[in-house]
Amino acid sequence: MQVKSEVLVFPGQGSQRPEMGRNLYENFAVAKEIFHRVDEALHFKLSNLIFEGEAEELNKTSHAQPAIMATSMAYYEVLKEKELIVPDNIKFMAGHSLGEYTALCAAGALSLEDTAILLQARGAAMMQACLKNRGAMAALIGIDFDTARKIADDTDCYVGNSNTPAQIVLSGTIDAIEKVCQKAKDLGVKRFVILPVSGAFHSPLMQSAADEMESVLERARITVPKVEVISNLTARPYEDSSEIKKMLVEQITHTVKWQESIVYMASMGASHFVEIGFGEVLKGLIRKILPEAEVVSSDELLQQI
Repeated sequence: MQVKSEVLVFPGQGSQRPEMGRNLYENFAVAKEIFHRVDEALHFKLSNLIFEGEAEELNKTSHAQPAIMATSMAYYEVLKEKELIVPDNIKFMAGHSLGEYTALCAAGALSLEDTAILLQARGAAMMQACLKNRGAMAALIGIDFDTARKIADDTDCYVGNSNTPAQIVLSGTIDAIEKVCQKAKDLGVKRFVILPVSGAFHSPLMQSAADEMESVLERARITVPKVEVISNLTARPYEDSSEIKKMLVEQITHTVKWQESIVYMASMGASHFVEIGFGEVLKGLIRKILPEAEVVSSDELLQQI
């Protein structure tokens, strides 16, 4: 049975797990081909690392980013082959952080090989930026955007992710994030969690990574997406291919406007969402943004086979 897939969303870093996608690789030729093509593009058996490697190695940013993309694209191809999603029914695509690259790939703006190479470079550049400027991130739960912004301003931090109306992630130096937690405690914030990440993603502390990616993206071939892809930077569709490179660079140092993106797509009539990839992180976020929306994961759809 098909789902009315008006919006496809692709997960970002943190959704990776050892052996993710292995069942697809072993049972579907289209999925196996995706992993093999990524291996060849990277001149490295990323699939072996995903299926047989240690979590510590997979969690390295330069590995996790192309691995999540490859797994998501494998799910995408299998779901299309089984007609569980129909390309003609798709109104929008969107991805969380690195997932935006996957969305652009699925929408035909980037080749699979180029997407893998770009994400490997992006991950490596972000790792170097983390070493250069030590930072951290904290998720504030049960707090609105304006209050989170005030806490960020008072502690010299930045809003990294606007995930839901009650979940905002702040980025900053390690000292600044410690101040965030104290400030949140003083204000009676419902819950706050320091995230297990290696740096202050989506903040100016990632500027060296943005500079590196500007050079890398300059050489990339990006065409007009076949489906409207929502930018993390603006929470609006790209208007033309010329702005994609610029926004992908700026995305590294600016807020991921996830809840704003979901609200925009809903305002344009979207009510059915499919998370394409391993896990259900985005499904959970969307349900908190749009409780009335229909949201399903890839594995839920595959259970119909």
